[in-house]
Amino acid sequence: MDQYFIIDFDSTFTQVEALDELARISLRKHPNREEIYKQIEDFTNAAMEGKLSFSESLANRVKLLEANRDHLKQLITHLKKKVSTSFSRNSNFFKQHQDNVYIVSGGFKEFITPVVTDYFIKRENIYANTFVFDENDNIIGYDAENPLSQEGGKVKLLKQMNLQGEIFGIGDGYSDFQLKESGLIKKFFAFTENIERKSVAEKADHITPSFDEFLYINKLPRAISYPKNRIKCLVVGNVGEEALEQIRKEGYDIRQKETVEDRYLEEAGVLICDEANQPTPEQLENAERLKVIGCLGRVASRKLLETACENGIIIFDDPKNNPRNEDFIPRRVIGFMNEGKTHMSCNFPDLQPPRNDNAHRIIHIHTNVPGILAQINEVFARHNINIVGEFLVTNSQIGYVITDIQAGYSQHVLNELKAIDHTIKFRLLY
Repeated sequence: MDQYFIIDFDSTFTQVEALDELARISLRKHPNREEIYKQIEDFTNAAMEGKLSFSESLANRVKLLEANRDHLKQLITHLKKKVSTSFSRNSNFFKQHQDNVYIVSGGFKEFITPVVTDYFIKRENIYANTFVFDENDNIIGYDAENPLSQEGGKVKLLKQMNLQGEIFGIGDGYSDFQLKESGLIKKFFAFTENIERKSVAEKADHITPSFDEFLYINKLPRAISYPKNRIKCLVVGNVGEEALEQIRKEGYDIRQKETVEDRYLEEAGVLICDEANQPTPEQLENAERLKVIGCLGRVASRKLLETACENGIIIFDDPKNNPRNEDFIPRRVIGFMNEGKTHMSCNFPDLQPPRNDNAHRIIHIHTNVPGILAQINEVFARHNINIVGEFLVTNSQIGYVITDIQAGYSQHVLNELKAIDHTIKFRLLY
């Protein structure tokens, strides 16, 4: 059965509400701009939460805009920089499924089309409103005959489209939920990467904090193997806002604690700590999910470094207590989690592999004994898998292998790689 993906634009495909942003451009010099901005935002939120009909909200917002085509050009430039992070990194999904992806929005084609077509979405699969202009290119209204300008417009449109197959809806607003309520789609996913509207989220089939989560749940091709919102990041001690913001932008599930408690460390994939609050070697023995530690200061002991290495846990620290370590440490942690980079680690061998977006990347950490690389490559050869790139570095304790392979392999391959003797940690990175 064919699958179709109905995706909202404002606060879903992009991080912002486009009409709100257009108002900030067109009313920049207006003496009462802050008051008008607030009115427009209130109309937006009321409609998205189902407290005001969409048609009434739209009419009121457009009336307040005082915008023209030049303002729209500025808006498009702005919106291209505001595509939601998890959407932008999954452009390959849109390329592979361009016949089945639809943008359905109460926004306007004039600014939606130039943004989403950069992501392989077909023009004929974009459904949105259209502005009406006067002879001086000022926006004076919109096409009121378009069903998307009306209350329940997405439901009316989807009935007209008559798609035959499984239909999934992804959005942040009440009009997106109405598709589920109408029975026209199989599942509604409330998208909360940019904003969570409780009145919508509580009615959704699933809350998806990122597009990665949606793709993961539905076993679809994706840029990263495991959604970051499912990886817990434990933050302990005096960790400043700059470091927290970098981690937060990556989408990790952050938990802040005053000390390193066993139960939270055992659930964590990432640990960010200060010099005064570090785990013990004994705690690391039971932290099976932990992949990386970022320490804003000097690591407590050689024993801690060695135990971490033996358990496949990389550590980045800042022994000089550089005032910029709140930027330096998170960047190193993120570089490892996203691309497998170990540069400037204090316990792993140094490796800075170039990113390969046309391959799948596998990380294999093992005890440093002879023959492991040969066993890894034997698995690939037996399954006729082409190796695009391969990197091996070692120290006295471990071997660290990154292999980039072409797509088109089964789960059995991954299971065989995990089962190789002396494997410490194995991860499909992307």
